[in-house]
Amino acid sequence: MNSRFISAALTSAFVVVAVSASAEIKPADVVWENDIAIPASLTGVPGDPAEGAKVLSARSLGNCVACHQNSAMPDVAFQGNVGPSFDGVGARWSEAELRGIVADAKRAFPESRMPTFYEDDPAAFIRPGDAYTAKAYNPETFSTLLTAQQIEDVVAYLVTLTEY
Repeated sequence: MNSRFISAALTSAFVVVAVSASAEIKPADVVWENDIAIPASLTGVPGDPAEGAKVLSARSLGNCVACHQNSAMPDVAFQGNVGPSFDGVGARWSEAELRGIVADAKRAFPESRMPTFYEDDPAAFIRPGDAYTAKAYNPETFSTLLTAQQIEDVVAYLVTLTEY
């Protein structure tokens, strides 16, 4: 291999990585459909259902099971009953609708107690803080509760839950 070939290969790889990284849609740029659905992936990368299950069940991430019951996770203790059960959620909602509900359920259900997981504007929150850390809001580090990829991972997991 000559140095020109290696240089071209590295440049191509860098461009692919840069394009992939820039494919993430920022919260302010999300295109909504009927205030419930987000038809386009937030990342351009398919979600990973296994990672989505981790985010959904981890108390330090999505903490979804604190409010929702999920029969597919019998080993996860202290599941909630405040929100609707996840059983059959993949049959009730489309992927685009699930993406919208996970990102910001309050758009479709204004009285929802579900956190807005994909918003980076502190003005959109009643009491902004540093995620689930109990630390005060810091304008230099404030970000979404879940990343765009975590949203996609949770959606990829939820679409698998088609049984009631």
